[in-house]
Amino acid sequence: MKVLAINASYRGDKGHTRFLIDKLFAGATAAGAECQVVTLARLKINRCLACGRCHTAEHYLECVHEGKDDVAAVFRQMAEADIFVYATPVYVFGLSGLLKTFLERFYSRGDSGDFRVSKSGLMFHHVNRAICSKPFVTLVCCDSLEDEMPRNALSYFRTFSRFLDAPQVGVLVRNGGLLSGHGRDPEREKRVPKILDVYAAYQQAGGELATQGRIRRSTERRANQEIVPAPLFSILKRLKPFKRIMVERAREII
Repeated sequence: MKVLAINASYRGDKGHTRFLIDKLFAGATAAGAECQVVTLARLKINRCLACGRCHTAEHYLECVHEGKDDVAAVFRQMAEADIFVYATPVYVFGLSGLLKTFLERFYSRGDSGDFRVSKSGLMFHHVNRAICSKPFVTLVCCDSLEDEMPRNALSYFRTFSRFLDAPQVGVLVRNGGLLSGHGRDPEREKRVPKILDVYAAYQQAGGELATQGRIRRSTERRANQEIVPAPLFSILKRLKPFKRIMVERAREII
């Protein structure tokens, strides 16, 4: 089993996104998987120009940037992998620009004039199944405790899955990154001890990916649990008076 993570954090290998990937991969490696991380922030990724050259007879499915940046090399790694992990922090309520720019380069690997119907019944076009249609895990992290914050990113990948016939085999959402010190501040972790169970769940999730090809729902729930040490926090955080109290407490703690 080969698992490839696409790390779309602007902080590259120093960010919370990479920290969480490493937790996931600790479990996957221990279970026998071969794991690799592509850190987009370290690569040259030119944006799609919508020039249409890749859909001409002379340059069929060949991007104008071919050989001029690192995207083709990443595509080759993807073709060799069995499962992907698309990992991104939330930026301005969505995917990082790094990830969106990279994914838009899929356009050069599909024939937009060859119409198809996806397995989910959606009208679309030909895609390169070796890089577009493999099983994937969505990993989204953010500092906010609001459920609304990662919603656009999660919705994006649900749509992505349906159009590209790519099974989504796990959804990991880690909020409260600042509260837990982004995995790099033991003193903050002491204030939110549930985070240690979250990390253990990530390792378990990695093991399940390696052995079962998907993450169990019970493991997802454990990995995605609220870490704030307050009873019924998932309900209370919907109430404005409670939110105001939490904001004041956060100013004191952080």
